[in-house]
Amino acid sequence: MPEPRVVVATLLAAHGATGDRVAAVLQARHDLRGRDFDDVTGHLAEVFLGGNPLVVVGATGIAIRALAPHLGGKRTDPPVLAVAPDGSAVVPLLGGHQGANDLARVCADGLGVAAAVTTGGDVILGVALDAPPAPWRLENPEDAKAAMAALLAGSGSEVSGEADWLGPLGAAEKAGPKNAPVVLSVDGTAPLIYRRPTLALGVGCARGASGDAMISFVMATLAEAGRAPGDIAAVHSIDLKADEAAIHALAAHMGVPARFHPAARLEAEKDRLENPSEVVFAEVGAHGVAEGAALAAAGPGGELVLPKVKSEMATCALARLGDGGAAGTPRGSLAVVGIGPGQAAWRTGEAARLIAEADELVGYGFYIDLLGPAVKGKTRTDFALGEEEMRCRYALETAGAGRRVALICSGDGGIFAMGALVTELLDRPEADHGVSAAARRVKVVHVPGISALQAASARCGAILGHDFCAISLSDLLTPRAVIQNRLKAAAEGDFVIAFYNPVSRRRRTLLAEARDVLLAHRPADCPVILASNLGRPDESLRLRRLQDLQVDEVDMLTVVLVGASSSRVVASGDTTAGAGGAWVYTPRGYAGKLEGSAP
Repeated sequence: MPEPRVVVATLLAAHGATGDRVAAVLQARHDLRGRDFDDVTGHLAEVFLGGNPLVVVGATGIAIRALAPHLGGKRTDPPVLAVAPDGSAVVPLLGGHQGANDLARVCADGLGVAAAVTTGGDVILGVALDAPPAPWRLENPEDAKAAMAALLAGSGSEVSGEADWLGPLGAAEKAGPKNAPVVLSVDGTAPLIYRRPTLALGVGCARGASGDAMISFVMATLAEAGRAPGDIAAVHSIDLKADEAAIHALAAHMGVPARFHPAARLEAEKDRLENPSEVVFAEVGAHGVAEGAALAAAGPGGELVLPKVKSEMATCALARLGDGGAAGTPRGSLAVVGIGPGQAAWRTGEAARLIAEADELVGYGFYIDLLGPAVKGKTRTDFALGEEEMRCRYALETAGAGRRVALICSGDGGIFAMGALVTELLDRPEADHGVSAAARRVKVVHVPGISALQAASARCGAILGHDFCAISLSDLLTPRAVIQNRLKAAAEGDFVIAFYNPVSRRRRTLLAEARDVLLAHRPADCPVILASNLGRPDESLRLRRLQDLQVDEVDMLTVVLVGASSSRVVASGDTTAGAGGAWVYTPRGYAGKLEGSAP
């Protein structure tokens, strides 16, 4: 997985030159207030929740207050730095051992100042025990805190293995076998074991194999072979298994990536296999999966060090990495992301993270534009209105090639948006205009967003306070007679109704028909909310009576909420509240409950 891109957020336009300098030094994306964003708190939170390393050019207090509600843990929060507006100071605020200290040093060197690193290990010992340099990995990070505390208190230590990167602690090192682990022993604490991955793990399994069983099998096999999980660089298999949960569970357990290879690449290793199988070849097109995948990753300069081992449901093999190996392809992913009406502060942290992680953004161009600075530097593929199936098919097939794709939907992707169409394409047989086998193996995630009906109801008060339904008035996909039947049923049921797709340039009659049907079942002064561009600078919220609803007041960016017969309008002294100084709500019946209660 590529490293997250650093984002420099400059809080005042007057300090843009400093932000430009920092961005140039760090090869980062530069977001400047007034040009790229206006809401400081919302923007900083979105970048942080997206997992991007964040450099704030401005006061540390602003950054701290903006991010405080979103802090998780030292091993999960991305690095955060603050840079003085004139570039005179660089301070790592969060994630010192997750990259912030190193980022601060690079930034400070580029600005010609000193980094204000404050973490004890870096300042006093000159090394972060819990963050070894790549490709080294700490086998027991839970013991690092105690070892660091003991060293800071003056305890003695000893290092075995090649450990120049341990700095002053490595001065007493003992030479050991090549590729042996580095062991740091600190008096009174558990030894810290550092390993450099040198092996590729090839695996195969039956469809639907248990993840727990796979993990137990592989861990036992490694132990018997005298190997440790830290020796493994990646888990490799055939691409037909890219959606196999057991393989991904194993990779996650070991903290390494899972990579996949086409059958032809595995078959190219046939002459180096120790256990070729005609049965396997007949099933998948390669004479060996575990051995073939391990050797493909190891390359011509590598070699098989553990031939295939079998369990009831799985196989595994090990190869030492050499030159010329095949990296393999990750399992592709498609995130169907609901971004809400468009305001960054209304997007979930999950949505921000998946947008930041995506290799490519796909969607209707206007919706992608609503992401603002989050689009910077991203590959984007825009589709026009009416090209819904094309965009969903493209997103799935692109993910099927091993890319991380975010399909951008306004509101919630599962409400009159692309979530249903993506699932429909996966449900269709490939011969019946479905998608390819590779596309069917991608990981699909549906990310909720604030729908237009939720946003409109919240802005006006609580018109959805009781039973409601949503009806699309577009007869492009739904027969007109079906829409009319649903209108009649909703009117008779006295539901609050949210009308999506109320009109277009060519569709001008169904909204008027809906008004007339509803007037036969609820009062003429029934409240109607016309909500447009919610969460955007040109937001509009208008209150009308049902009998006064005019089609020409409504456009494609408007959601129409029609109250039930019980919906009420409450005047407010604040003319900026609700819809023109009025709140609209639909009571749920609490008054009746109170009347039956004892005083």
